[in-house]
Amino acid sequence: MSGNFTEANMPLELFSQWLADAEAKEPNDPNAMAVASVDENGLPNVRMVLLKDYSAKGFVFYTNFESAKGHELLKSEKAALLFHWKTLRRQVRIRGKVSVVSNEEADTYFDSRARGSRIGAWASKQSRPLEGRFALEKAVAEYTAKFNIGHIPRPDYWSGFRVEPQEIEFWHDRQFRLHDRVVFKAVENGWEKTQLYP
Repeated sequence: MSGNFTEANMPLELFSQWLADAEAKEPNDPNAMAVASVDENGLPNVRMVLLKDYSAKGFVFYTNFESAKGHELLKSEKAALLFHWKTLRRQVRIRGKVSVVSNEEADTYFDSRARGSRIGAWASKQSRPLEGRFALEKAVAEYTAKFNIGHIPRPDYWSGFRVEPQEIEFWHDRQFRLHDRVVFKAVENGWEKTQLYP
């Protein structure tokens, strides 16, 4: 198994190794991550989403901007992410600044989704009250008819967020809860690495 973080000097390279390990070992959604935000009352919110891209610029996921997380992230421009790979007994925590991906990135990803998922993006008023399942099914039927043939455009309210990490912590389970932890903090022109007590 790759990814000895006590020897790692760059967090993105280590994350790539750990994600590859998860893709080989985790039975479901190795790219699943929790996204934490804060609402207008200062209360935290957390939910699971799927990582769709990552690079030195940050970690990307897509959502409806009119959802609770969309409103919260657009307002605060900050988020925390958590990957937990139970099979590997590892987790990665990320905190950072949030920005919106380019229209070109959002269009490209939206066009790669299954047709039903693209129709669902139009039909779902995410996070808002639903009077009954029939209302959702009716909206899906209406948009299926509307986009019966040809290209389904991306809704204006549907796009992606990029979390630019300011801090990335790697955690690996050890016997007697004497876990390995190392945190990378962004500094000018690089990263500062610190090992932590468990």
